[in-house]
Amino acid sequence: TSDTKQLNTPTKKEPHSFPYQITTVATHLDVPWEMDIAPDGRIFFTERPGRVRVIQQGRLVKQPVISFQAPFISEGEGGLLGLVLDPDFANNHYLYVYQTYVENGERKNRVLRLKEQQNRAEVDRVLIDGLPGASNHNGGRIKIGPDRMLYITAGDRYDPPLAQDQKSLGGKILRIHLDGSIPKDNPFPNSPVYSFGHRNPQGLAWHPVTKQLYSSEHGQTAHDEINLIRPGANYGWPLIQGNQTIAGMHKPLLHSGFETWAPSGMTFVQSGPWKHHLLVATLRGERLLKIRLKGTNNDQIANVETLFHEQFGRIRNVYQGADGSLYLMTNNRDGRGTPKKGDDRIIQLIPRK
Repeated sequence: TSDTKQLNTPTKKEPHSFPYQITTVATHLDVPWEMDIAPDGRIFFTERPGRVRVIQQGRLVKQPVISFQAPFISEGEGGLLGLVLDPDFANNHYLYVYQTYVENGERKNRVLRLKEQQNRAEVDRVLIDGLPGASNHNGGRIKIGPDRMLYITAGDRYDPPLAQDQKSLGGKILRIHLDGSIPKDNPFPNSPVYSFGHRNPQGLAWHPVTKQLYSSEHGQTAHDEINLIRPGANYGWPLIQGNQTIAGMHKPLLHSGFETWAPSGMTFVQSGPWKHHLLVATLRGERLLKIRLKGTNNDQIANVETLFHEQFGRIRNVYQGADGSLYLMTNNRDGRGTPKKGDDRIIQLIPRK
């Protein structure tokens, strides 16, 4: 389904009836990419140049939790990207990060497990490495699914045929155990590949009720996508885009037509006034998309709204905390934006009573 006709309406200023109070949690950040909140309320987040930072009791701790050095590299869209805390973080203090590195002169990506103690962390082990990398198209989102598996988005590193090559980990969504081993029920034997035919996927989210996985993906010339992800399915890049079809390949649920969103982080709202809506952060589009799904399998688009258009600039990520608050991350210092005073920022949307 293409709902591009609904997406070009200008955003009105949020009225007093807007269901969230908007406040700023942190300012003067350096390209924040992903965050997760610990059970004790600490906010852990990555900055793309190579730092994991923490906000404790409302204050940004000056010293990083960890700072990465070579062979880590931050160049173009690569660097320190995704982050997620272990489901049992309160006891094991594990967190997982996705980073770009150089090996024998070649850029690659990997996922590391870190162990944290008193706001400092060290590398515990490498879970998966050798993922194709480049200055752009590194994917980088990592999330833990309802099945307690680690899902990883990997870009095509500007080498489109990789996306159709099932022996390559480029242009894929990957799935591994939290110890790095390959699940026996993955769609391809002894492979971390969960779905393929992706260009540069940067968002992952599961529907709160159906537990179905959805992903956001950067298109080549516009045609950015929201996909419903099925195990083993082929999403067509570079052979199809937009409404094009080839037998055995999946079309997106929604695409941007000839407009560019550059969609990145996404989340399903678990509670509050926007419950069960899918929120998608966009970079070039400088907006938050609020998507309502319909159909018995939530595989159709009911409605798409644009929020905060050009209000905060480039939005890299959206996250919901356990208390129902939503968090947005700006990326106006990522080399493609126009930084405003205080950028980059983490913005909190607190549900009104």
